[in-house]
Amino acid sequence: MALFSVLGVLALVVAALGVVSLTQGPRISSTSVNAAQAIQTSGSRLTLTLNQRVDSLDAKQVSVTPAVPFTVDAAGRSIGIRFTTALNDDTTYSVKVSGVVGAGGGPASDLATTFRTPASRILLLQRAPGGKDDKIFSTDLTGERARPVFEHPRIDDYRVSGNSLVVAVEEKGGSRLMVMDLDGSHQRELKLPGVGYVSSVQLSDRGGYVGYSYSDRDLTETSGRASVLVTQSLNGKGKPRIVEVGGKEASVAEWQFVPDTSSLLFVDFDGALGLQDARSDGAVKSMGVAASILGVSRGTYTAIVERADGTIMQVDLTDGSETPLPASTPDYGDADAIVPFPGGTVRHVTQRDEGGMPTGQAVVRVDDKGAAKIVAEVSGADAIVQTCVSPSGQYAAVVIAPDLPSNPYDELLLPLPGTLHTQLIDLDGKRELPTLNGFDISWCAQAPHP
Repeated sequence: MALFSVLGVLALVVAALGVVSLTQGPRISSTSVNAAQAIQTSGSRLTLTLNQRVDSLDAKQVSVTPAVPFTVDAAGRSIGIRFTTALNDDTTYSVKVSGVVGAGGGPASDLATTFRTPASRILLLQRAPGGKDDKIFSTDLTGERARPVFEHPRIDDYRVSGNSLVVAVEEKGGSRLMVMDLDGSHQRELKLPGVGYVSSVQLSDRGGYVGYSYSDRDLTETSGRASVLVTQSLNGKGKPRIVEVGGKEASVAEWQFVPDTSSLLFVDFDGALGLQDARSDGAVKSMGVAASILGVSRGTYTAIVERADGTIMQVDLTDGSETPLPASTPDYGDADAIVPFPGGTVRHVTQRDEGGMPTGQAVVRVDDKGAAKIVAEVSGADAIVQTCVSPSGQYAAVVIAPDLPSNPYDELLLPLPGTLHTQLIDLDGKRELPTLNGFDISWCAQAPHP
């Protein structure tokens, strides 16, 4: 009798829970999101695990505040919300899903959750005069909690992707390429194509690739490789791969990884603009002729290039179609460099007087509707040498060389003025940020162009 009584009670409990589930609609059991990753790269995902199955969901049922683009999928007891751009740091995001109905029918319910992204930590390079070690520092945006993560007498370049730090150092025999964790631990060396020099180090967002320009140390007019484009896996497996055009190793004037992919876009010494995936030895896709790559947009696969005739064009890398880059309002003139970000671009322009003579430099924020605003400017002997934007477009970092005539260049492979300051800017104007000593903040996809 006792056993039957217990079974009867359990049956009543199960039935009661079933009735509650049917009368209340789906509820959130748990949530998961990698908030630290979400401020570094696009494609992060918030997963809502429910107490019952759902069949389908429309993106119109989901809202995210502050607004950010996303896609939605639902399968079984899970709802997935994928953010197609990086998120702002130190920000609380509210997510609401309305009218959710279980797979078996029943009443609809509205779901809500929040999560907060962490404050940013950045890396910054400081070169030291007088034979002292150059240092890469890790710090927060205040600059007050800096600590060195890597030191070497001659650091040429470095890049960050995910949890990997890649550093190119210069020694008497040539360059070395080091890979390590972000705190400088677990260092290992990548094998180069030969004994030579490395520059223009970049990392892919997908696939785990490093790319760089390589030149042999022993280079003559008739022998050796000059400025060939090399890609290889960060895990050290496999040999370095040299990009070929028409079956020949190509000397490359400039190049960039396409954001959110493992593809690379480059201009060779003949001015040909080409596109190739680092994952394969497939043929290079011709994208016409170009004088320079000004920037590549994240998420849209659109490159901003200067054509051989000086026109600035937006090139769709999926089909090769192109349109002129619209002028901003106000129009501050042609850009020397352009950094796309979600919702617009940051443009480095040279300011000129009515006679066309340069009077200074400015960094201009242009939104996707063309509205422009100067966010930083210099005049006189100061010069802007690098402009970078955080992954979400929340912040900009403008590197300034003060008093250039009295600021001698160093003697590394990538020579730069000895004194460089990084001015941090909140592009939304919500907070004042400091100016830090150093340059090449970890938001930068590539090194400065002196």
